[in-house]
Amino acid sequence: MELLASPELWIAFATLLLLEVVLGIDNVVFISILAGRLPAHQQARARTIGLSLALITRLILLASLSWVIGLTAPLFTVLGQEISGRDLILLLGGLFLLGKATYEIHEHLEGEEHAKSGKAVSFGAVIVQILVLDVVFSLDSVITAVGMVDELFVMVAAVIVAMVIMLVSAGAISAFVNKHPTVKMLALSFLVLIGASLIAEGLDQHIPKGYVYGPIAFSVLVEFLNLRARRNRGEAKPVGLHPTYVKKGEAEPEPDPAKVAG
Repeated sequence: MELLASPELWIAFATLLLLEVVLGIDNVVFISILAGRLPAHQQARARTIGLSLALITRLILLASLSWVIGLTAPLFTVLGQEISGRDLILLLGGLFLLGKATYEIHEHLEGEEHAKSGKAVSFGAVIVQILVLDVVFSLDSVITAVGMVDELFVMVAAVIVAMVIMLVSAGAISAFVNKHPTVKMLALSFLVLIGASLIAEGLDQHIPKGYVYGPIAFSVLVEFLNLRARRNRGEAKPVGLHPTYVKKGEAEPEPDPAKVAG
């Protein structure tokens, strides 16, 4: 009880909770974009399962702190650069994130053949992709927690509360991202930036989080002002992106020549 009454403990918990939420936002955005490839009735389920897996992964890593800390030990050296288990996970995760975000941008902007083929990605394939990135984001989250707080129960409490916040807000974030094409492209661009930062971290080139999330926050603010200005001017509905899920046998509708000309 004396420990719970410690102001320092509550300050550490609040700070760690804030960082966990910030680190979890990119996880939510990625899950929302992947879930958007599924039929509408499966998207909420995919988001819930994805975030639940993220929570379980974080708790497993926290329960295996000695193993996580051991990941920082060098495994081998390449061109004078020592590579540890953590570095390998960050490098592979960063490359996967770069490739996946670039593929998603292509599919939304130039993916006519994919849309017209009527092929839908399976629910299991989406969950597997979410799980792969959950491991990478969870490792980053847990290492941040270990570096800030010594008490395990504080780390666990912060991670659980942050995940609950993410679960509650995931639907609204997903709906907002999918409703606005420019926001979706910004989100995918952010994932490219985060992927690059993970690769840099894997090569022991530390990039302060403020340098990554600062530009993201500024871009979101600018886009928010753009959306408000567009709504106030009463402009028409923004251009639509190519759908990533098309019902079997249903082709993407052809654009209206009159609207294109206008």
